[in-house]
Amino acid sequence: MAILVHLDVVLAQRKVKSRELAAHVGITEQNLSLLKSGKVRGIRFATLERICEYLQCQPGDLLEFRAGGDPEDSE
Repeated sequence: MAILVHLDVVLAQRKVKSRELAAHVGITEQNLSLLKSGKVRGIRFATLERICEYLQCQPGDLLEFRAGGDPEDSE
């Protein structure tokens, strides 16, 4: 996929546990895990907003566009 998710890096930098973030955002730890691994097709802006608010970061700190993603992922 051409969009890379750096949520795990930001969590480690902030010393925040996934459980804490999931509870604040209002999503399950399993869904947060899927987001961290990049195995999701999308994220609601409201969810992204709550993540950024809690981690005190910008969306660009969490997401990166990299050209030349795997063509199989574009289904």
